[in-house]
Amino acid sequence: MSYEAIAIVMFASMMLMLLTGQRVFGAIGAVAAIAALTLWGTGGHDIPFSSAMKLMKWYPMLTLPMFIFMGYVLSESRLADDLYRMFHVWMGPINGGLAIGTIGLMVLISAMNGLSVAGMAIGATIALPELLRRGYDKQMVTGVIQAGSSLGILVPPSVVLVLYAMIARQPVGQLWLAGVVPGLMMAGMFILYIAIRCRIQRHLGPALPAEERNVPMAEKLRLLRAGALPLGIFAAMMVPFINGWTSLVESSAIGAMTALAAAIVTRRMTLKVFETCTRQTLAISCMFMWIILAALGFGAVFDGLGAVRAIDNLFTEQLGLDPWMILILMQLSFILMGTFLDDTAMLVIVAPLYVPLVKILGFDLIWYGVLYTITTQIAYMTPPFGYNLFLMRAMAPPEVTLKDIYTSIIPFVGVMILALALVMTFPQIALWLPNYVYGK
Repeated sequence: MSYEAIAIVMFASMMLMLLTGQRVFGAIGAVAAIAALTLWGTGGHDIPFSSAMKLMKWYPMLTLPMFIFMGYVLSESRLADDLYRMFHVWMGPINGGLAIGTIGLMVLISAMNGLSVAGMAIGATIALPELLRRGYDKQMVTGVIQAGSSLGILVPPSVVLVLYAMIARQPVGQLWLAGVVPGLMMAGMFILYIAIRCRIQRHLGPALPAEERNVPMAEKLRLLRAGALPLGIFAAMMVPFINGWTSLVESSAIGAMTALAAAIVTRRMTLKVFETCTRQTLAISCMFMWIILAALGFGAVFDGLGAVRAIDNLFTEQLGLDPWMILILMQLSFILMGTFLDDTAMLVIVAPLYVPLVKILGFDLIWYGVLYTITTQIAYMTPPFGYNLFLMRAMAPPEVTLKDIYTSIIPFVGVMILALALVMTFPQIALWLPNYVYGK
């Protein structure tokens, strides 16, 4: 059997195991281990062993539990409630103001957590009931929360970009900085869309009644200070890192300790909250570690087979496709896979093929990491089985139907596709900030 045929059998076996409901790391790791032992005999056991050693020696991996813990402290201690109350008071007087404030809330939650699930949970439990009670259109608000929560995997500290950095062997700091401008640009595009549409169709996002707008200035300032606390935590973590005073790992530790101190000072940190944060951090960190280990082993086998060169030869020489056409096809495949897989599964399944192929085609891997993440955001919201669609269905009240959820994402997916096209056309949108910071 040729090496190309072996690679196809490996990929098909992995997909078959995933379709049977096996865990992602189990399916990928098992196929990699069996293939290594079959191809190279007892020497094949060196592949998973060397992958484990590589993972344990990768110092930036220490950032993963730190940022996850920081996010859970801020969400479980309900500090995000103050954020939404702040946006409610300051943005409520304009049409669509609460929806715009919800996007702002999602950006800040993303900067605190790095996971889209956290933003979805907070948006669905805090913002959604309030927006519906205020007479906002249910399709509008469900789309706002789904789109806003997707920013969690692009705005730093993105956990997904940490995973991509490990698999693509790229600096985490540069990837995070590359996600800042596209993430804020996408948030700005969401806000612009909401503002324009609610100005044209005022019934979709009515302004707060006059009696609710008459909040004393002292109360407004108090809420502004309370809502600024998470911003202060983010600044305490990122400013030293961007200025080169601390390493990435040291900054992550500063973020975790600052969040814990803020929760203690505000008397939001109870023993139960601390236990929940610790348990969730351990569970998610271990899950990511196993997935990365499996992906490294799978990638090593594929690299040994020369599968990447074979695919490059198929696309460029046999089919005659140019690099940009290949890149577009790769992004379309991510959207297709996103209808039934989450972002982590998508990355570890195709990274052994796509990341080396992108490098061979001459594209920047930092820039491609941002493209992958934006495409994943689109896939999260693409019917019929987009990840965010079912999360919203599980958290939304009964009056929000599955049809409402599917319909709500259409304009926001359009905005995301436009953002993806802009970043593909103008790579400096993603590369300017990391080049500026690391080029000092």
